[in-house]
Amino acid sequence: MTASDSPAADWSSGSLARLADLVLLVAGLSLVALAMVEGWQVFARYVLNDSPSWTEPVALLCMKLAMMLGAAAGVRAQRHFGFFILVHAAPGIVQRLMLAASRLVQAGVGLLLLGWGLRLSIETWDVSMAGAPIPQGVGYVPLWLGGALIVLFACELLVRDPGLQQEDR
Repeated sequence: MTASDSPAADWSSGSLARLADLVLLVAGLSLVALAMVEGWQVFARYVLNDSPSWTEPVALLCMKLAMMLGAAAGVRAQRHFGFFILVHAAPGIVQRLMLAASRLVQAGVGLLLLGWGLRLSIETWDVSMAGAPIPQGVGYVPLWLGGALIVLFACELLVRDPGLQQEDR
């Protein structure tokens, strides 16, 4: 029995699969909210002749959230941050090394997004966002949240299966 065959691994993989599904749901809802906010902006500007100032920062926040959560879900689905054709062309041991290196790079990028995004969020939390009555730091929450999820999903893949699963491609 390998480490990835243990009941704890099954539980964590199942939990992370549910988390990835939730992440995709929130990303999708964020896109719906983005469309609604932009629809309200157009209606308010051209029908009511009263363009609200909050729509642009809220739309940007929705876009950032959808983008970062989508990127994290893409990492878990092994559809993001990879050179898949090159990996398929490589011999078996080189494939495994390339995938391990790719997942380490993914985790490293996630750590950078987490660290810098959290720092920006904390340092700008006291500043009001232009156009909306929310802290500027809220705009960086998707950056560090997505970074944390990228680290989590990349590490899961590295531990669960450092090699390429042919049936997934």
